[in-house]
Amino acid sequence: MNHLKLMRFIVGCLVIVATVKYLFRSSSSSGTQEKSQQIRQGGAFWAQHRFPVDNQIDPLKKEPGQQVNPDSLNVQPEKPVDVLSMQEEEPDNSVATPFQIVHLDLKGAPPKVKYLEQLFPLIASLGANGILLEYEDMFPYEGELEILKSSFAYSPEDIEEIKSLAKRHHLELIPLVQVFGHLEFVLKHQKYFSLREVAEYPNSLNSLAPGSLDLVKEMLTQVMRKHPEAKWFHIGADEVRVLGESEDSKRWLEANNGDMGKLFLNHVTAVGRFMKETRPKIKLILWDDMLRKLNSNSMQESGLQNIASPMIWNYLPNMDVGEIGNLISKYEQAGFKGVWFASAFKGASGIDQRWTPIDHHLKNHLQWQEVIASMPQYKSISFQGITVTGWQRYEHHTVLCELLPVAIPSLAVCLQTLKYGSFNEMARSEIQRILGCEIQLDTNDCKGTSFPGSDIYDMVSKINNNLEISIEKIMKNYHIRGSFSSYNRKRNFANPRNLGFFRDSLIKLLDEWDSFLLTFRRSMEAIFYPDTLEEWLEENVNEHIERLHKMVIDVERIIKLNGQPKMDSLKMR
Repeated sequence: MNHLKLMRFIVGCLVIVATVKYLFRSSSSSGTQEKSQQIRQGGAFWAQHRFPVDNQIDPLKKEPGQQVNPDSLNVQPEKPVDVLSMQEEEPDNSVATPFQIVHLDLKGAPPKVKYLEQLFPLIASLGANGILLEYEDMFPYEGELEILKSSFAYSPEDIEEIKSLAKRHHLELIPLVQVFGHLEFVLKHQKYFSLREVAEYPNSLNSLAPGSLDLVKEMLTQVMRKHPEAKWFHIGADEVRVLGESEDSKRWLEANNGDMGKLFLNHVTAVGRFMKETRPKIKLILWDDMLRKLNSNSMQESGLQNIASPMIWNYLPNMDVGEIGNLISKYEQAGFKGVWFASAFKGASGIDQRWTPIDHHLKNHLQWQEVIASMPQYKSISFQGITVTGWQRYEHHTVLCELLPVAIPSLAVCLQTLKYGSFNEMARSEIQRILGCEIQLDTNDCKGTSFPGSDIYDMVSKINNNLEISIEKIMKNYHIRGSFSSYNRKRNFANPRNLGFFRDSLIKLLDEWDSFLLTFRRSMEAIFYPDTLEEWLEENVNEHIERLHKMVIDVERIIKLNGQPKMDSLKMR
């Protein structure tokens, strides 16, 4: 009996010990998992999309919100990384995996959110990990600024959906708001004429005019309010045309030894300080072109290096890599801790470009690869990432460049070149797998397309290659040249027999293009707003179709006259 009690006691003790050990292990595992999560912040994404990491970069020096593959780290749970303190480190922005950002320029042909639902996962699958969203007049400004928004501006609900899409596909969303130059969408309104640097031109803000800084602050505040989660923010500040030409600026320059650089720096640093006061953890970016002529001391004295990082942009296929190196050295001497680069996949090869020259943009990226490979030689400035820009207009008042779907193959080539370091067979095969088409650099084409918007890609290709040529071909017809000249048509003077030789061909050509353009309209309306369709057709199609329509009308009218005498020129006056 005593032996049985002893056995029960021993079993009870073992059960208690096992229970305590299990509870302790669960608690420890939970703590470790929580600490590990602080480090990786979504490492599952990086398990699917790996990017080459420079061996000289410490993988633990990561950008807030930037994800790293936990498998590549020796995680020590007892020494967790404090993400908040990392966000507050200024101005060191070192990243384990530099950003590869895709720029969406919304100042022309902005896509509907339904298209972005298809585009964002495609962008992520091609190797990008962020979106630079240049709102311009597509942001839903409110109150005093409501006048700035386009008739087709995104709604607040659209903005929330865009943010949700970016988060779902692990894309860092970076808003861009211009604060100095390229403010045509603001300064075109009479309400803001008094804030122009030059009264006749809407390009740039007069930073010294009363109300200028308040206007910029309110624009930034409204956008930041819609993006409370944003870790990065781009303030533009490129191409400040006619800077120094207002009377206010001239007086200021006269009193400050003509220091144009300081005039520029004063405004952008004031904007930057406002942003940092409003959102202390936000990290700012600005285009670098206005800094290029400044010396490093001027930049350092302004304090800009503690506020923002420059984004060096160059879109040329034969860019001067050595000159880019000189700029990096200058910015390093000025005290900047991080530098960004900007290439282009569209909208940078011609102000009215209709078809994207893939080879042009590939060459640009191959040269940027040389610059990226050279970054380890710079000891105190780090490579933050590269933005692959997709310009839709050169400025607010100029014509549309290539439509976004037309440039998707170019975007794929650019991103895959960045991923693999060259446009090699792996890059080619991955594009073919993702886009369903084969890149042909000699013809700047992608054969066999099946990506989102590929119907527009194919139809723009047909318009680009065949519309004007098909009309010019029929105009070479023997009887059109001989019996249907502008003189004949104006005077209703032609032999109906001769017109009959080409009448049916002319009507057939018009019917074919009318039918084709009806399908094109439907595809465009699925992706773009009505103003984009109207503008694109006006710029690229209407002139040719109207020419055909007039020819058909004239041939039908003149045939019915049965070869009557020509109209008297005196009666035509």
